[in-house]
Amino acid sequence: MTEEIQEIIETLNQVIKDNSVPRNIRRGAEEAKNILKDEKEDIKNRASSALYILEGITNDRNLPMHARTTLWNVAGSLETL
Repeated sequence: MTEEIQEIIETLNQVIKDNSVPRNIRRGAEEAKNILKDEKEDIKNRASSALYILEGITNDRNLPMHARTTLWNVAGSLETL
């Protein structure tokens, strides 16, 4: 696993552990994290799948602004892979 993917996973873990973030958002972040950890798939496919999930959850109006910004940063990192 590359250092960049590890950093993304650590950032997603911060969102997952943040109790101010709604459960459905934390579940989505967990799902994206699990996809990124699955090394059976090509990195581009994993990044694309995780990005799709993150795009869906960042549109949730109940998402706190700090978590939204964090998830946008993660999405930006995934787009460069």
